[in-house]
Amino acid sequence: MRTWDELLSTVSYKLPGLILYSRKIMKIKEIKKITDQRHLNLFSMSYLDQRDDEKSWVFASRKKVPEVADKKPPAADAVVIVPFHQERQKLVMIREFRVPLGGFQYGFPAGLVDPGETVEKAAARELKEETGLDLEDVLRTSPPIYSSSGMTDESISLVFATCGGEESLEGNEASEEISVLFLSREEAKSLLNTPELKFDVKSWIILEHFADTGTL
Repeated sequence: MRTWDELLSTVSYKLPGLILYSRKIMKIKEIKKITDQRHLNLFSMSYLDQRDDEKSWVFASRKKVPEVADKKPPAADAVVIVPFHQERQKLVMIREFRVPLGGFQYGFPAGLVDPGETVEKAAARELKEETGLDLEDVLRTSPPIYSSSGMTDESISLVFATCGGEESLEGNEASEEISVLFLSREEAKSLLNTPELKFDVKSWIILEHFADTGTL
């Protein structure tokens, strides 16, 4: 009987303390831009699968050059801010109307990173625009991470931070319909136990952790 290693292939990728196996590296052949919009575009990509059969994939990208064709290190397209209000000792979330859902989604303040802007500066700007709150201290940030890589190469950085001040919606654009929420652990649990509510996947994971531990 063939071993597991033999059933896989000799192709491997080594990371510290870890080896990831793959039968064969798939090859990208061509990428074509389909649309010409300001913030998000569709691209069509042809590639060879592990049997050398040619396949196609349509995906969305916020980048002028999609990540798969760019040799630069990945940079976050957007930030998601996870704010904890120091004075109120509560987690801050938003309830926002999302057009593709045709309804409201619960999540954290977020927005695109402007050219030349750091994720920390983008986080402070977006938090102020969407909630009126002031970012105080950045606790930690994540590297660029992906949430729907079957559809898009969009990446975001999570910015965990403390904040202060009073909420205000004066910075909202006409296309934004936002409510600001301040949540204790018990209030977070109540949201999580309301099945008809819609959540962003990242926000669900963070909110569940907060409800269980009281920490970010």
